[in-house]
Amino acid sequence: MSVDILTIGAHMGDEIAWGMALAAHKRQGKSIGMLHLTPGEKGHKTLSPAAYAAQKREESQACAQALGARSWALDYGDGELPINDEVKWQICDVLREAKPKVIITHWRGSMHKDHTAAAENLPDAIFYAALPAFKRSRGDVELEPHWVRRHYFGENWEDLRGYEPEVWQQVLAEDIEVYERAMRCYALFRGEVATFPYLDYYKSLARTRGCEVGYEYAVTYAVPPESRRQRVENLVG
Repeated sequence: MSVDILTIGAHMGDEIAWGMALAAHKRQGKSIGMLHLTPGEKGHKTLSPAAYAAQKREESQACAQALGARSWALDYGDGELPINDEVKWQICDVLREAKPKVIITHWRGSMHKDHTAAAENLPDAIFYAALPAFKRSRGDVELEPHWVRRHYFGENWEDLRGYEPEVWQQVLAEDIEVYERAMRCYALFRGEVATFPYLDYYKSLARTRGCEVGYEYAVTYAVPPESRRQRVENLVG
């Protein structure tokens, strides 16, 4: 089953940055999905990485269910996500299976190396997924080529080096309600793991971004250079 929009997060829980966008697309009748590249298992003060990884996997499934999203996960370790062809081919396979029209992922200018790796792995994965000459399969099932129309970089408090918003997407109060309910599936966002007020931050950011363009609430994206090109017959319309 394909999805209209797929988010690619370095860690389970990175949907805190684009969960409002997912909820808004779901409200509009679009199918949504999430790919997690690592569990994000090394940030707990008392649980072992293995125990926290198991908890994060359960939380990510509950969050996906609350959003109405499909979910995929790779098996790399937190803080250990490489930038290489192994990762790119695994992302390629998910792209061929999920067949998203649009992807949202991290901006490359991040304080977290896994976020940067997620951004840097994606262009080649999109390229591999699109070319019929590359034969890929899961078991006995051949994965047909798929071209992703475009990808966007979501706004994340950890990914702000050089980030400049170029697209504002409206979200509604009801989307934020769905978002908050889904994010609270994670202990991290209930304040049980870290003291950073994630939900307050992103809800306040949505209000601020909305004010910038005349919406009540909005989320923003940066875009790759090729997506800035516009074709017009004239500038008047």
